[in-house]
Amino acid sequence: MRHGKKINHLGRTSSHRKAMLSNMACSLIEHKRINTTLAKAKALRKYVEPLITKSKTDSTHSRRVVFSYLQSKDATAELFREVAPKVSDRPGGYTRIIKMGPRLGDNAEMVMIELVDFNELYQKQTRTKKSRRRRGGGGKKAGDTPAVAEGTIETTTDETPAVDAPASEENKEA
Repeated sequence: MRHGKKINHLGRTSSHRKAMLSNMACSLIEHKRINTTLAKAKALRKYVEPLITKSKTDSTHSRRVVFSYLQSKDATAELFREVAPKVSDRPGGYTRIIKMGPRLGDNAEMVMIELVDFNELYQKQTRTKKSRRRRGGGGKKAGDTPAVAEGTIETTTDETPAVDAPASEENKEA
């Protein structure tokens, strides 16, 4: 019976499993998304999310703890430099698992695991509010005319130049 056994061993020894999860976490941090199987993605999510939470506090101790899990200076530096500032206001749930369908060879369920804040398609668009114009009078009276600022020239022309105008009589004589 496997009562209370929460870790998925993934059919590997503990040293192989730790090395594999460390490599996958480094790839996820560097590339922001990777393709893998569903079981590995779920195990990776449990492995990498505490590291991202640890990276929110940029101290020597937290850098050493994260490095002990990742074993990569580049991935650790990128986690603290790029990923942590983007997820600083997020209370958890830094990864997203998207199912891609079965693998062709052995029908394993393939997924794409990605960092949530680095996908431009799913992010909410922050639009600047445009001022809305209303039709109402809003304080103008019937006799008021719009004021023109000093130094500006206001010209209005209703004429449009004719493209193919017939030749004038002056041009015919010459």
